[in-house]
Amino acid sequence: MTLRKHYLLYVLVATTIFSCIPAKKYEELKAKQQACSEELAALKANNQSLEEQNQELTASAAALKKKIDALSLETKQQTTEIDNLKTNCDNLKKTYDLLVEQNDKATSKSKSATNKLMKQLQQTQEDLQAQEDALRTLETDLLKKEARLNQLTADLEAREKRVKELEDLINKKDEKLAAIKKKVKDALLGFENNGLTITQKNGKVYVSLDESLLFASGKYNVGTKGTDVLKKLGNVLATSTDINVVVEGHTDNVPLKSSGDISDNWDLSVKRATSVVKIITTNSKVDPKRLTAAGRSEYLPLDLSNTAEGRKKNRRIEVILTPKLDELYELLGE
Repeated sequence: MTLRKHYLLYVLVATTIFSCIPAKKYEELKAKQQACSEELAALKANNQSLEEQNQELTASAAALKKKIDALSLETKQQTTEIDNLKTNCDNLKKTYDLLVEQNDKATSKSKSATNKLMKQLQQTQEDLQAQEDALRTLETDLLKKEARLNQLTADLEAREKRVKELEDLINKKDEKLAAIKKKVKDALLGFENNGLTITQKNGKVYVSLDESLLFASGKYNVGTKGTDVLKKLGNVLATSTDINVVVEGHTDNVPLKSSGDISDNWDLSVKRATSVVKIITTNSKVDPKRLTAAGRSEYLPLDLSNTAEGRKKNRRIEVILTPKLDELYELLGE
């Protein structure tokens, strides 16, 4: 989010403190919320696309290896055939030498016998030449197939290397997530399971804070206890510069009855998310460009039971931590 956008958002929030939100301002706020939702959806789609491309490369490498195995088998078979042809050539040469010897002995015999031997000798020479031609053809074909085999082997190695690089980057991303999750757990020790939960799923870390930990009912000002939690969380985020942060406000499905500067659940969820972002940026060295505030209203509930307990679970703030994927995008671009 640019500095200008931060400034505009700040002016919007400051204005709404003293008066109801005009329709035009409200529409702008909704447009910003929609942009945040689309950005989040794009991140999810990108993550899914990376996983699919990794699976496709793995499948392609397996298919290429199968082709190489088949070509290797065919090469071995042709090598055996060449060996057999060489043996036949040797036998034909022996026969030819024998016929020459017999021809020499038959010089003194009848002319018809001599002619017969000459014909046999000529036929043997022709057979020998045909066998040698076939041998040269097979040897040429074998050289071509060996070159093709070498090329396929090189392609396979290149694909396996790329798959390995992708897997290493994905593992590196998961390791980063595990490390940031541990940092958050250590920093917020004592709050977990007391209005705060930390989970890792879908390539992200989710820090969920109950309404009771941060806000009074229907309000968006963070209390003292919640401010303490957010300061500690901000200090962790400041040390993890390769993590992007989305702060989402969630409400229950009960229509908001308020005559103040909050018009509905959409408004409340956005203001709560914005309040959290301001506390984090004010009390830590987190670069504001890494943070996004988004309101989700009542439309992403954790509990669908529509009971008092279920609605309580749905009223929350979720801080979503996502590792930057620049290296992965660069590799895919190559």
